[in-house]
Amino acid sequence: MTDVRSPSPALALSPEAMFLGHPRGLFVLFFVEMWERFSYYGMRALLIFYMTKGFLQLGDTAAYGIYGAYTALVYATPFIGGMLADRLLGPRRAVILGGMLMAAGHLLMTIEEKTAFSVALGLLICGNGFFKPNISTMIGSMYPAGSSKRDGGFTIFYMGINLGAAMSPLICGYVGETFGWHWGFGLATIGMLAGLMTFVANRGLAQVLIGITALSAAGCMGWIGKSDLVMLAVNSPVGIALLVAAFVAIAALAGGSLPEGLGAPKDPAKIKEPLLPGFPLSKGAAIYLGTVLTTALMAFLIQNKQIAGYLLMGFGGLALLMLLVDALRAAKVERERMFVVLILMFFSMLFWAFFEQAGSSLNNFADRNVDRIVGARVLTEADIGTELPSVTINSALVGRKVGEKTWSLTDVEAAVKNANETSSDGTAAKATLQKVTVSQEMVGMKVGGSEVKASVFQAVNPVCIVLFGLAFTALWAFLGSRGLDPNSSVKFSIALMQLGLGFGVVWWGSHTCNNVGMVGVHWLVLAYMLHTTGELCLSPVGLSMVTKLSPPRIVSTVMGAWFLATAFSNFLAGMIAELTGVGHEEGSVKVIPLPLETVHVYGDVFQKIAIASIASGFVLLVLSPLLNKWMHGAEKGAGH
Repeated sequence: MTDVRSPSPALALSPEAMFLGHPRGLFVLFFVEMWERFSYYGMRALLIFYMTKGFLQLGDTAAYGIYGAYTALVYATPFIGGMLADRLLGPRRAVILGGMLMAAGHLLMTIEEKTAFSVALGLLICGNGFFKPNISTMIGSMYPAGSSKRDGGFTIFYMGINLGAAMSPLICGYVGETFGWHWGFGLATIGMLAGLMTFVANRGLAQVLIGITALSAAGCMGWIGKSDLVMLAVNSPVGIALLVAAFVAIAALAGGSLPEGLGAPKDPAKIKEPLLPGFPLSKGAAIYLGTVLTTALMAFLIQNKQIAGYLLMGFGGLALLMLLVDALRAAKVERERMFVVLILMFFSMLFWAFFEQAGSSLNNFADRNVDRIVGARVLTEADIGTELPSVTINSALVGRKVGEKTWSLTDVEAAVKNANETSSDGTAAKATLQKVTVSQEMVGMKVGGSEVKASVFQAVNPVCIVLFGLAFTALWAFLGSRGLDPNSSVKFSIALMQLGLGFGVVWWGSHTCNNVGMVGVHWLVLAYMLHTTGELCLSPVGLSMVTKLSPPRIVSTVMGAWFLATAFSNFLAGMIAELTGVGHEEGSVKVIPLPLETVHVYGDVFQKIAIASIASGFVLLVLSPLLNKWMHGAEKGAGH
């Protein structure tokens, strides 16, 4: 008979270990994951801009290549991290090791040197491999098989992920773009350390850490918004949500914390065993040595996208073969459930390949082709010939002839950077043009108002998840109580269709651009909202589905494979983003075309993504009756 023991078996929790119907430990892991995601997405919001605008001065194609390889490898390593946790480390020790590696990686990003940059990304890749699959596994192990609360618990956990992802562009992105890249990466380092300390702290200290870090982050968002009403309006709801979450978590921890034994290894003595008989190196030491070597390998691969692609294909094929062999050897119910997991992995891969344009092509689209000026006056024909006392240098100038030149994005960035560097009080200076006479070319241009940093739009998706997450949890519970809850495959198909509609919105927006190629900000915000509702139908449901349908003996391994599929998504996302490449190439004079020349390049690619995503959703909807049959009641609480 097959061994069905799990390294993280479902824990039998007493009623005192529960709070609001969920394990008290859920609220600790909520904040641990929140701060880890704060650090990850804080760095991601800046990464494309750092490579193209920072000291590297890369062109779009080169930057997208590194971005795609990095984000792919970030999701490839959890497969190994999951297996090592299953067999040796246990999820708890793996999470601690991963957190330490990522903190070191974020800290190294503050150094503007090419080798340091590559090693920093290597540390982040390896750290995520240990951290990501195992903290999700610990959530699942706190709920008994068939628990009706499990989906709700994962959605609450997912809200923690997105609260961290919402804060990071508002803090790390804004600070990095305004005051310097190293400040943004430094804040990401602090966030990772905050999560790690919360995880290892005892109950009382964890309460203190949650309170102090939440107050500090909320205060930082308030400070950012004190002189900018737009940022204050954006930051305030996120800060309030953070403080409410901290209050709930502190209250939950009053009666207990993480359950004893949560994330413990199956056999603690194994890690001290020799790697080979008579060999002096223990299995534990081999893991740590292997991590050092793997970090160096990852640093090499992100600079060599083609090699990374070949390795991902080989590694992915091997992982798929392992899971297929395991499934074919299993009994009928277990085998068909694994088939469902693998099929939904494929459609999940398509979803994330399109969705992950957010950090690359959509991020540059926001920077180059979205009108980010709010609260301003629009110049009209009546203003021609009048004199303005001054005009602020920002994205409103891009594509327009003001004075003797037509301003490009490069010109604006250079002028703002020069103003920042010459600021005497250490704050961001405002670059201006003095005494400008309004010309015909300036009609439609905005003057005054505030410019929202492009990286801040990375917060729209997670903010919407924080706002809509509980509503979706309530919706699934409401439908479930009436026997109308859609199965996972139907939810996945709905997600793909909504994602496609979001890209369709951006494509339509590109066809409504103004006379210089700038698109209204509402189109981008609406697209991100549709992406969010799609994500809420797929991601938390997918994590929960893996823990329901996977054999308990290999649940961390399957969770790692789930993230490995996301690795392929991100690699494919980088290739798709390259289709929108419009910037200079490395080593050439930096020239970014005017918005009117780029808007339809982005729009045409987004149109193709919309068609592919909606079509994929329809295909999965047709397959859903068969997949539901193969689940054998797992989604209705039937045990393994």
